[in-house]
Amino acid sequence: MEKIIGGQLAAEALIDRGVEYIFSLSGGHITPIYQFLENTKVTIFDTRHEQAAVFMAESWARMTRKPAVAMVTAGPGFTNALSGIANARLSNAPVILISGCVGLESTEKLDLQDMSQLPVIAPMVKKAWVCHLPERIPEFIDMAFRTAISGRPGPVYLELPCDVLNATVDMSKVKKLHTEIVSKPVDLESVKKVADIIAQAKSPIVIAGSGAWYADAGSELVEFVEKTGIPALTMASGRGVIPDTHPLCFESALAIRPGAALIANMSSDCILFLGSRLGLFYIFGDIFRKDAKFIQVDIEESEIGRNKNVDLGIVSDIKSFLKELNKVIDSNGNSAALQNQFKPWVETVKKADADGKAQAKEMWEKPGAPIHPMRLAKEVNDYMNREDDIIIADGGDTQTWMGMTRTVRKGGTYMDSGLYGCLAVGLPFANAAKLRNPDKRVLLIIGDGSVGFNFMEFNTAIRKKLPIVVVVANDTLWGMIAHSQQLRLGHNIKDGTEIGKVHYEKLVEDLGGFGAYVEKPEDIKPALDAAFKSGKTACINVMIDPSTISPGSVALANLGGYKVG
Repeated sequence: MEKIIGGQLAAEALIDRGVEYIFSLSGGHITPIYQFLENTKVTIFDTRHEQAAVFMAESWARMTRKPAVAMVTAGPGFTNALSGIANARLSNAPVILISGCVGLESTEKLDLQDMSQLPVIAPMVKKAWVCHLPERIPEFIDMAFRTAISGRPGPVYLELPCDVLNATVDMSKVKKLHTEIVSKPVDLESVKKVADIIAQAKSPIVIAGSGAWYADAGSELVEFVEKTGIPALTMASGRGVIPDTHPLCFESALAIRPGAALIANMSSDCILFLGSRLGLFYIFGDIFRKDAKFIQVDIEESEIGRNKNVDLGIVSDIKSFLKELNKVIDSNGNSAALQNQFKPWVETVKKADADGKAQAKEMWEKPGAPIHPMRLAKEVNDYMNREDDIIIADGGDTQTWMGMTRTVRKGGTYMDSGLYGCLAVGLPFANAAKLRNPDKRVLLIIGDGSVGFNFMEFNTAIRKKLPIVVVVANDTLWGMIAHSQQLRLGHNIKDGTEIGKVHYEKLVEDLGGFGAYVEKPEDIKPALDAAFKSGKTACINVMIDPSTISPGSVALANLGGYKVG
């Protein structure tokens, strides 16, 4: 009788879960799993760096709203994965990180790549485990999947020592579990209270964050907004759950975005805050009126009340909550009355939106060279004008400019690093997006600082035949840091902030991709045309004005502990 080892049980459990891809970089400690995934329905997608593997898993998880698997080897493979896990934590991405480690019999013997991994990662994930018995591997994989996706989604960690993976299994002790959790809790009594509070408001807004996306609450949100006439804004992975083009959607809730966000946030007398974190992007809650009624709905109870007193806190799935709220509005029969009640407020928000965009028009349309970075963002936004076009943004200033500009027409089509602000997500995110959506256009706009981190993922894209288009916003600087230093010190410190001019497009050409170099704004669109028509992984190196300071740089210069005096 053929012996079954732990590695085979791990592979079979992942196959049973219907995993399509495992994002990974190979290593000796995880070979016992690799060998049983070969020639199966699971594809091992190999990257050039473990960080990129975890970022790809995060992107996949955010797009699919299902757990995604990254697998790395022990020691340096594990430590290389940590930035990706930290980013996934703040983006609520259900990433399952499986890591090998030295055998249990070899700990504290100075074996190759030995380190105590679990205590390092435990504070960064929802749950972390080490499996000590090969018979229990399927149980632990089942726990990993259900923990990652239940409640507020997030990353989990499973460590499988190499001697456990290589050990012979006593099959009589194996439990092959496969538990699916489908739970959409809602507080019905609180829903009625929300309807009563809204009816008393004069200038309400609804803000939908990542919780609305993960709950797949788009249709319910649109229905609610249309029933009540309340202006809507979105944030983080919630971007696009109600299209920016909807007449009652005023795009991003980010206050620095040209449009209505600042006025809407500061002037509203009632905020319905759905599945979003009340952190930096809302000035830790201080952007809202102190006398405004604040209703916070979140699947994670510990998130309610962070940084601000809440008039009504509700632990609920966003989709279920909105379904019930829409029913209450219908039963109250006051939909038309609410729309009429809020009409003057909507007109105020519309005017603020028009005024804010008019003020930004000069930057969006600025002619001549060097190219204004916001002109570049607008050219990209205008070109990527299909509902299902996907844009990834990566960098400090570059992510800021694109976030201030992108029109998001559909959920899951715009991603950036989010609150963790981790550079280097761009190429892995874009590769995962193209892998997931081979028939859609995928464009990454990335700063010249960020592009250096995971540059060899261009090679991954070329090897795997993923024709993404990458626009490098090249100001020859670590722009956000250089500009924040200029604001604080009167000059930037050259060592550490100046990169110099690099022809990234030529490097990509040498790897086998398409390259273009752009210095004039009128040449951006032709370069995009040529890049997409090439059918290759493409890099468009766009020289932008290094003197332009973004609102993000201004914020960094004045941020909390960075203030002088």
